[in-house]
Amino acid sequence: MTERMTLYFDGGARVDPPRMEIAVVTRGETHIRDDVGPGDSCTAEWLALRYAVEIAVAAGAQDVLLVGDALTVVEQARGRWRCRNPQLQPHLAAYRADIAAIPRVHVKHVGRSKNLAGAALARRHPR
Repeated sequence: MTERMTLYFDGGARVDPPRMEIAVVTRGETHIRDDVGPGDSCTAEWLALRYAVEIAVAAGAQDVLLVGDALTVVEQARGRWRCRNPQLQPHLAAYRADIAAIPRVHVKHVGRSKNLAGAALARRHPR
């Protein structure tokens, strides 16, 4: 039986300087990309989800659980909600193409406090 690989993902948009950052936490490791360009938080969430899939594919995962706190992105990735934003539709299409390499993919929504990737990003920006 194949072991399920769980990946927590989160993205954030920063104002000064304007940039997005993304994080993925899996198997006790945190993967962060600091500056993936300017953009909004929804775009950052999609980029984080796609980064999680990239990591899973590179690891050869066959059964993947993707865990995030952005309800809209999670439901769109699950195929339950339509993606109406033309700027985000390419991310959904790329995500679908990316997961084709993985036999079993599950996407789960959790609250922000339960998202390990969100906690990793929050630690970088203490209030």
